[in-house]
Amino acid sequence: MSEKKQPRPRRSYTPEFKQQLVDLYHSGKRKCDIVREYDIAKSLLDKWIAQADNSGSFKEKDNRTPEQQELIELRKQNRQLKMENDILKQAALILGRK
Repeated sequence: MSEKKQPRPRRSYTPEFKQQLVDLYHSGKRKCDIVREYDIAKSLLDKWIAQADNSGSFKEKDNRTPEQQELIELRKQNRQLKMENDILKQAALILGRK
């Protein structure tokens, strides 16, 4: 009988904490030491370092490429147009009955 490992609850980190860990890395502390000491995933630390180096912000919207931003805007516009089209179809059906 194998015991299932409980998933770790989702944790959130403040921008100050993220910046502190990035500063530790930039001051010469090894990634593996930071990961072990603060019990975070290596990929998470890598992501924070890249975000800090690219934009200086840890917000996802500040770290999007222009292509990603354009895709989000086009999807939003597409949803809006579909909704307007559905409204017009319903109006045509209603007016067609009269």
